[in-house]
Amino acid sequence: MTAITLIEDAATLNSQLASLDLAGRLSLVAGLGGRAVFTTSLGIEDQVITAEIGNHRLPIEVATLQTGRLFPETLALIGETESQYDINIVRYEPEQADIDAYAEKYGLNGFYESVEARHACCGVRKLKPLARALSGATIWITGLRRGQSANRADTPFAEFDPERNLIKINPLADWDIDAIRAYVADNSVPVNPLHARGYPSIGCEPCTRAIKPGEPERAGRWWWENDEKRECGLHVHEEGATAAAQ
Repeated sequence: MTAITLIEDAATLNSQLASLDLAGRLSLVAGLGGRAVFTTSLGIEDQVITAEIGNHRLPIEVATLQTGRLFPETLALIGETESQYDINIVRYEPEQADIDAYAEKYGLNGFYESVEARHACCGVRKLKPLARALSGATIWITGLRRGQSANRADTPFAEFDPERNLIKINPLADWDIDAIRAYVADNSVPVNPLHARGYPSIGCEPCTRAIKPGEPERAGRWWWENDEKRECGLHVHEEGATAAAQ
């Protein structure tokens, strides 16, 4: 498909998905044909999507980026989730050669020293594995929500991703955290115990802290950086992260 066609398809889907509930949104996407991949960080919103995929036996692949620096609680949740929903979560890991090259240039924890080094680490541990996970995919499903941060306030239900030449679906775009928590409670969805300890957004262990009262949900991610719109590059194009993933 051409980029123009994908842009038009994404616009149509964005309109169609707006009037559906979550089950309807995922069922519509699953019926489009092609390879649909849902990438999960095992966060609370992603667990809601995984529950819908598993409970309805939808033909959507579930994948996660096992960066090598995840919390033990996150790793344990992968197996628990697979068991509860009888699904396989495919793990995509960084290449050891890339990790070694990063450590030689910046040091193992060099991401604390500069934004460039942090983007390079995300490139090695997240962006390159993501590229493998999405290779050949026509649909990429995420757990992005508008309420997660100011940077995500305009998240659509469907959009064209020009870097990966596919359609990106955000079925929880209009869900707030209260709706997420209610779904989890009503459906006995397994969640990361770190959420109850003040971690609403959970990534790699060295780069995630609990948030303080009144802080935005993602304030605990790369908290030592000043940019309020900081991202790893998975969902927002950042020159340093993208360059590191080449």
